[in-house]
Amino acid sequence: MAKPKIKFVPASLHVKTGDTVCVISGKDKGKTGKVVKVFPKKGKVVVEGVNVVKKHLKPSPVNPQGGVVEKAAAIFSSKVMLFDEKAGKPTRVKYEVRDGKKVRVSKKSGEII
Repeated sequence: MAKPKIKFVPASLHVKTGDTVCVISGKDKGKTGKVVKVFPKKGKVVVEGVNVVKKHLKPSPVNPQGGVVEKAAAIFSSKVMLFDEKAGKPTRVKYEVRDGKKVRVSKKSGEII
């Protein structure tokens, strides 16, 4: 059976690698973590400590014992919101041009992210 196609992929993501984000829906709702990897073509992000899955590994030269390893899997970018440290809450992002540069600004505190 073929995998279902992704129905919606945003043109650009509102989060970047290294951002602190908060999960707003799903089984890990309320958790915060750092974005480790971004997949723009799929519209997904990997957040450390969120959506942790168990992966079974066969014995190999690198890992002769094999076993079960826990690793963070990707989640849709629409399920995460940028976390504003100053406000202490998740926030939406607006884009402004300041000093000739396009910057991301927090909607809650008005600070540059």
